[in-house]
Amino acid sequence: MAQRLHLVFGGELVDPSKNVFKDPRNIHIVGIFPNYQEAYNAWKAEAQRTVDDAHTRYFIAHLHRLRDEEREAGPTEELGD
Repeated sequence: MAQRLHLVFGGELVDPSKNVFKDPRNIHIVGIFPNYQEAYNAWKAEAQRTVDDAHTRYFIAHLHRLRDEEREAGPTEELGD
C-alpha cells in the first residue's frame, strides 16, 4: 500500500479572497502527516487558532500526488536531468 503523506501549511495572505502569501518566507509549516485525517485535524486546529485573522489561511497539500509510484523516479526527484 502506498503511503499518502499530507503537508499542512499556512500564513498571511495578501488578500483573503486569493491564495497569494504576503511573505512566502514566513509560511508556517505545521507538519507532514501520514494520512488525511491527521492532516485535517492539524489544519482544523490551526484554522481555529487563527479564526480572528481574516488574512491568515491554512492549507492541506497532498504530497503523495507529487509522486508517480509507477515510474522508477518521480519528476520531482531528478530535477535537471
